[in-house]
Amino acid sequence: MYPVIKPLYEDLPPVEIAGRKLVGRVLFALLVLLSALVGAFSGLLLVYTTDLPQVEALESYRPSSITELYDDRGNVIGSFALQRRVVASYDDFAPVLRDALVSIEDKDFYRHSGINFWRIVGAAYRDIRSGGKVQGASTLTMQLARNLFLSPDRSFHRKVQETMLAIQIERRFTKPQIFTLYANQIFLGHGVYGFEAASEFYFSKPARKLTLPEAALLAGLPKGPGVYSPINHPDRAIKRRNLVINAMLEDGKITAAEADAARSAPLALHLQHDPNSLAPYFVEEIRRYLENKYGADQVHEGGLKVYTSLDVDLQSAANHAVLDGLAAYERRHGWKGNLENVIGEGFALDKYEDPDWADEPDVNGYVHALVTSSGIGIATIKFGRYGAALSQADVAWTQRKIPDLLRTGDICYVKILSLNPNGAARVSLEQDSGAEGALVAIDNATGEVKALVGGRDFNQSKFDRATQALRQVGSSFKPYVYTTAIDNGASPDDTILDEPITFETVSGPYSPHNYDEKFEGVITLRRALAQSRNIPALKLANKIGIHTVIDYAERFGITAKLPPYLPVALGAAEITLMEQTSAYSVFPDDGVRVIPRYITKVTDYEGRVLEEDYPEAKDVVSARTARIMTEMLREVVLHGTGIAAAKMSFPVAGKTGTTNDFTDAWFVGFSPSITCGVWIGFDEKKSLGAKETGARAALPIWMNFMKAAMAGKDPGQFEPAPVVPSTGIGQKLDTADTAAGADETH
Repeated sequence: MYPVIKPLYEDLPPVEIAGRKLVGRVLFALLVLLSALVGAFSGLLLVYTTDLPQVEALESYRPSSITELYDDRGNVIGSFALQRRVVASYDDFAPVLRDALVSIEDKDFYRHSGINFWRIVGAAYRDIRSGGKVQGASTLTMQLARNLFLSPDRSFHRKVQETMLAIQIERRFTKPQIFTLYANQIFLGHGVYGFEAASEFYFSKPARKLTLPEAALLAGLPKGPGVYSPINHPDRAIKRRNLVINAMLEDGKITAAEADAARSAPLALHLQHDPNSLAPYFVEEIRRYLENKYGADQVHEGGLKVYTSLDVDLQSAANHAVLDGLAAYERRHGWKGNLENVIGEGFALDKYEDPDWADEPDVNGYVHALVTSSGIGIATIKFGRYGAALSQADVAWTQRKIPDLLRTGDICYVKILSLNPNGAARVSLEQDSGAEGALVAIDNATGEVKALVGGRDFNQSKFDRATQALRQVGSSFKPYVYTTAIDNGASPDDTILDEPITFETVSGPYSPHNYDEKFEGVITLRRALAQSRNIPALKLANKIGIHTVIDYAERFGITAKLPPYLPVALGAAEITLMEQTSAYSVFPDDGVRVIPRYITKVTDYEGRVLEEDYPEAKDVVSARTARIMTEMLREVVLHGTGIAAAKMSFPVAGKTGTTNDFTDAWFVGFSPSITCGVWIGFDEKKSLGAKETGARAALPIWMNFMKAAMAGKDPGQFEPAPVVPSTGIGQKLDTADTAAGADETH
């Protein structure tokens, strides 16, 4: 017999039996519900994470970074970037910056595994109480995941993905690696990404040198780069900075004394100058070359390092020389007015921003300013964060009263004489009537372009008058004529007859004359070039043959199409300033032309050399011819049209150039070490005004630049020219051959 097994509840009271059955059913229901929730949550995770990016890609991740341009001494002179970022390592970020960022953004960063559960619960509670999404709960790792892989929206779907990515990142990378990725990626306002670039932009120093107040200011920016911009909203920025300092104090990262000192510190921004602003036309020339060779994406995102030929000191001297020369020209021709008025164009005074104000101004620089008030005896102006007053004495050169000169809302042009940290400035009123200038300076030995000015204001016109503008060169073309003669056996002391002459042409008689409307009779070739006499140059070109002269000009590197007509000998040909300057370097280089170059080396992000450029030289004429021509061009300075430069303390040589109706003014010249060319004119080829010759308009700019360029340097000496006996070639030039005619050129 088997024993009888009693039912489980047989000995229990009926009420207790019913209760236990109910509990069992509830437990079963809860288990079923829990299983359903787990299944649903797993399903959601599957749905939301099936398209997650591969975190493994971070191991080879390289953010878009700046392509930087360096001068010949390793100083940054320009950059190209879609995102202004300088990639740095963990140790490049000062400990005080790391502490500040962790204290304000993620106190448990070094302890959690990607997410902070209690912070999420607290944020959710506060969101529920406030009835909206007001409290963030993202860790630095979650922010990194969002910035790298996800959209900025605050949906539940994105939050789940962010959480899962953060966990994966934490499993694969160390805390310093995660911090470094975050610190290089985050946007910090004004086009700046990452704390290294932000430190350089806001304080002009690397992140490893940040002080406590500076580090706290930057650490406060990720929450709202626009809202807490220290440039646009300094009061908000200070409050946010002090909140960061308080958080650091609470965390024990700093002492109370350090916190008090930091909170009371002024904002003390030291904004970085836009490096592109020193030599914008030079930088633009580099950009065009790089994009053509490497592509726009590589140039703007690839982090190239481009080592250029530019000398920042010479470039600064060139900028000042051109602008000061243009200002002198403007004052010679009096006040013209016709100022733009922003009120008339619908702008409010307090809303107007001029492109010139984007960069921090320099003393002795020129800027467009807004007239904020104008009355009897005084006008007030502003440019950027600076203000200044103009008295009647400051505008005396205009010979007009201030109310007749300036109206409220006018955009005037001023030279900055001094700047005060409190925003006060002292200026002089200048004028921008549209006259333009350009300058090129080339190292004779290497062909390296050391300075390049392509116009008065890059913000107003990107057109480069040094490399792109084809302008008639006037008498600065004559050295090619005389070089052709010397290279074919002529002597500087050969004579030629400077007298009235008529050339018979297919279009009729052509009777050129000299600039001064006089004739000197029998003169040497040396004097004819020094005094820039037109008749001797035409006779010489006609005898040698204009085709031969053009052939020599092409040897010098002139690529422009030169028509085979006799007036080309007087400069009736259009050539760029760059080519004309480079061609003149043949004379001090003993007849060798070194091809101009802007770049010495380009490396990629990893430091691999992509290209390395070396001087490329071509023989043009013999050393004998080059030295004779240098001596003759030296006569231009000592006794000819360039005599103003005779007082310079080092040896120079060169040639003036002036075109018909004074539309173009040139001076191209050289010392033993550097060749420089200057051009002045209007873009629309209108007259600069009576007597605005190369000697008057261009030569002073050339002299000012060369004085600065040679200061403190060994000037060197020109190689002596050989003694060349007269050949008597001049006696054969009394009868001219037929040539096509044109107006005279000086």
